[in-house]
Amino acid sequence: MSTELRLRIISAVVLAIVVLAATWAGGFPFRLLAAAMALLVYYEWSTITRLGAVDPRGNAFGWAATALAAVLTVSGEGVLALVTVAVATVLSLAHTAIFKKSYWLPGGIAYAGLTALSLAAIRADDDTGLIAMLFVFAVVWATDILAYFVGRAIGGPKLAPSTSPGKTWSGAIGGTVSAIVAGSALYLSFFAWPGIWIVLIALVLSVCSQVGDLFESFIKRRFGVKDSSRLIPGHGGVMDRVDGLVFACFAAFLLGLAAMATGRPVASTGAFLLGL
Repeated sequence: MSTELRLRIISAVVLAIVVLAATWAGGFPFRLLAAAMALLVYYEWSTITRLGAVDPRGNAFGWAATALAAVLTVSGEGVLALVTVAVATVLSLAHTAIFKKSYWLPGGIAYAGLTALSLAAIRADDDTGLIAMLFVFAVVWATDILAYFVGRAIGGPKLAPSTSPGKTWSGAIGGTVSAIVAGSALYLSFFAWPGIWIVLIALVLSVCSQVGDLFESFIKRRFGVKDSSRLIPGHGGVMDRVDGLVFACFAAFLLGLAAMATGRPVASTGAFLLGL
């Protein structure tokens, strides 16, 4: 076994232990993990897009907004964190338009802020949140793993050749099918079969996960970088590892908010996700 492969395996095991332990604990430990991920994501985003060089004041504002949203998330003030991210994004859009700066600034604030918010909202502090978070993990991980192996085995037309040449339509379809199977199996470990809802939500989250992967590939190709950073030995950066996860969580969180806005009684994001 090569040194690089050994390093990748050790890093992956350590990361899995930390993430799963925090997920099991919920509450403060998980909110702390979500906030740390948001700060690291903003660090990598601002580094890749060179915000510190092209817009120092805007980048300082982005750091302050992300840090405040992270602190509010850790404190359990999800509504205030959401308001902070929304207001900061709007203000940064105005700053960008007025001073003709980089639109990557509001994008980074929204991306990093929603990372903390969506993860914390799905996990929450109850057993439903734990199951919902495990459901998201099952869908995203199944998508990633089977998309790779099915794509390698079958090949065929490229999914997005200009953005990520290695991805194929066969892999995307295989990943989505496996996500539906994995999500359904996870759900059935705790509940009776609810009908078509879990299939549909697993399908949506799997597609969003793959969109997130392509989006990060687009950013890296746009700025000519291979990895989002070197924070994780053998794996690159945090964004490299959670791109699909955060987009799936964004979708779950925003769909839950939309359901609440339409007057549907939703106990929590996790409950919405599981159709409870």
